[in-house]
Amino acid sequence: MPLPAPTLEPALDLTVFVAAPIEAGEITGLNSRGKRRIIPITGGAVSGAIHGRVLPGGADFQLVVSDTCADLDARYLLQLDDPDWAGAHVFVQNRALRRGSPEDIAKLVRGEPVDPAAIYFRCAPTFEVSHPALAWMTQSLFIGTGARFPDRVEMRFFRVA
Repeated sequence: MPLPAPTLEPALDLTVFVAAPIEAGEITGLNSRGKRRIIPITGGAVSGAIHGRVLPGGADFQLVVSDTCADLDARYLLQLDDPDWAGAHVFVQNRALRRGSPEDIAKLVRGEPVDPAAIYFRCAPTFEVSHPALAWMTQSLFIGTGARFPDRVEMRFFRVA
């Protein structure tokens, strides 16, 4: 009997506004590799299966492993405004890989626009929810794609069905 192939269901669209990167420098240690960059999250919006806003105070903790590749670990909080669960919160941890040519990555770091098609940006978000009706977000795998712009990151998350 053949195993079913997974399918992707569109779930969420996010716009996450960001401040200027903080270059924390080369890191050293047993499991370290690269330069630490921290990008503060200042707000944003979520739509799709849930609606609300991205609260300020999160950050993307990047490990820049080369001039073409970065390991991303963004953590932030959503506050929902859907009528059935208004005020509920969703904590997002979004692990991602972003790579591109040295020239395009340098433009991103300088805050210059880059065609999203020129950058590989894929992610695997996980969620913690504060309302029982949102438990479905913790009971499925999600993957996504994203694009970095000078003042924001835009992402689309898909539920793996």
